[in-house]
Amino acid sequence: MSWKHPWIPTTDEMRQEMLRSIDMKDITDLFANIPDEFRLGHDLDIPDSRSEIEVTNRILELGRKNKPVNDGRAFLGAGVAPHYIPAAVVSLGSRSEFVTAYTSYQPEVSQGMLQTLFEYQSLMAELLDIDVVNSSMYDMATSLAEAVRMAVRVKKRNKMLFPRTMNPVHLKVTETYTEPVGIDLELVAFDHETGLMSLDDLNEKMDSSVAAIYIENPSYLGTFETQVDEIAGIAHDAGALVIAGVDILSLGVVRSPGDYGADIVISEGQPLGIPMSYGGPLLGVFGCVNNRKLVFQMPGRLVGMTRTINEPHDRGFVLTISAREQHIRREKATSNICSNQALMAVQAAIYTSLLGKSGFRELGETILYHSHYAAKRLDQIEGVNAPALDGPFWKEFVVSFQGIKAETVHKELLKRNLHGGVILSDQFPQFGESMLLCVTEIHTRETIDELVSAVSDIMEGAQ
Repeated sequence: MSWKHPWIPTTDEMRQEMLRSIDMKDITDLFANIPDEFRLGHDLDIPDSRSEIEVTNRILELGRKNKPVNDGRAFLGAGVAPHYIPAAVVSLGSRSEFVTAYTSYQPEVSQGMLQTLFEYQSLMAELLDIDVVNSSMYDMATSLAEAVRMAVRVKKRNKMLFPRTMNPVHLKVTETYTEPVGIDLELVAFDHETGLMSLDDLNEKMDSSVAAIYIENPSYLGTFETQVDEIAGIAHDAGALVIAGVDILSLGVVRSPGDYGADIVISEGQPLGIPMSYGGPLLGVFGCVNNRKLVFQMPGRLVGMTRTINEPHDRGFVLTISAREQHIRREKATSNICSNQALMAVQAAIYTSLLGKSGFRELGETILYHSHYAAKRLDQIEGVNAPALDGPFWKEFVVSFQGIKAETVHKELLKRNLHGGVILSDQFPQFGESMLLCVTEIHTRETIDELVSAVSDIMEGAQ
């Protein structure tokens, strides 16, 4: 019998037996219908096998070429940002009970995971000051797209109003979701000095066909929309809904969306103990007010708690709502979210529980201080305007440059082992040469000072 590979269970004899069973002599006969021009024509250049220690050393060698983001030298945000993840989140979130759990199709054998997701929903509802939160969505972009379609279904109107300062990636995802069903998306102008939505333009575009107004708070550009009460009033007076997209960590220091009348609330859960991971997997937080029409149109899953009729009233957890196309509703399903981000939701619940109310406030204040310190120091450099918008901001802010391209600043920072922010020059040409910097709790005063020093040297070199 031929040699057996320790990791490949099939032998040559087994392969020959399988080929004979389908009346073929060689493995290449399986691919006879593939034209020659699409075939490689030569063996793959695969290196010889190595021992475990050699492979490990090679992987470590390659790994040392990476530049970690958790050392505070990257100032890149725009939706996914570097935050500190407590060791307990990683330890508890990687337990096999959570990692291996999937869809809770059989609640009687999934009580642990269902209870965990129920706790996640409860924590997010308290943070957002909203009545009902599902568990959960892919990310904030898909949450927004689903919220738009949900608003259109509920209001039976076909138009949405978005702030022009919103995250352009989220807008593209929403366009992909809404274009096939003919939903009209319109952008509302903003004040180039403050970043605030233009109420005049909003009133002009507001009519009986508008299903909802979307508020991003803080916006993609980092500034807070201080007119939330006025915007919510305009929407509700016209019979439209308010969809609020928030940075969930900011809620330790600013008003919650439920407080200013948001009907649907979305957020990116990545800051809640989830690594950046090159952009995913992320976590879409999605909630709404306790309105039957809204709750029954929510996408994804909703975990509920019940109890026995008789004492001692034993608790049980179930999927209260799961309006997916794979279930019995099929053609009436409200979403094609085929899987939630359960493991990410578990990590978010662990992180939120660890921080608690006082921890969220302290973290929010720390980020507020760090970002404002960075902006103040950068603004002292000749040719640099930081922040480029006058409105209140938190974590992210626009920096504009005079006499030098933002791309050049970015490349020069990389030479100094510093990563700048997203370049805005094409996305928002009204700010000239600019970038969006993100400063969080992991950015120390020393690293911020190093960034300021580097930008100062770059600007002097451009004179």
